[in-house]
Amino acid sequence: MRGKLIFVAGAAVGYVLGSRAGHHRYEQIASGASKVWNSRAAVKQRDKVGDAAAEILPTAVGVLFRAVLWAVKKLLGIQTKPRGQVTATYDR
Repeated sequence: MRGKLIFVAGAAVGYVLGSRAGHHRYEQIASGASKVWNSRAAVKQRDKVGDAAAEILPTAVGVLFRAVLWAVKKLLGIQTKPRGQVTATYDR
């Protein structure tokens, strides 16, 4: 109960201080954030992260798929065959 009361009090203080600052201050903060987000350094770093993610993503998706498939088979009790094992023989 104490945590909820502190949260509500903090939200009320934030609301009052935010409304006192007004729309003009909000525009200043938004403008500053936009300048930082669109700066050359930020764009360069975002491009680097995007390129690294594009290289890693296919491998990560494959590993994740195999892990989920293994977990589902384990939960359902489905036996998997080791690779290279002959499952049946056919004699004429």
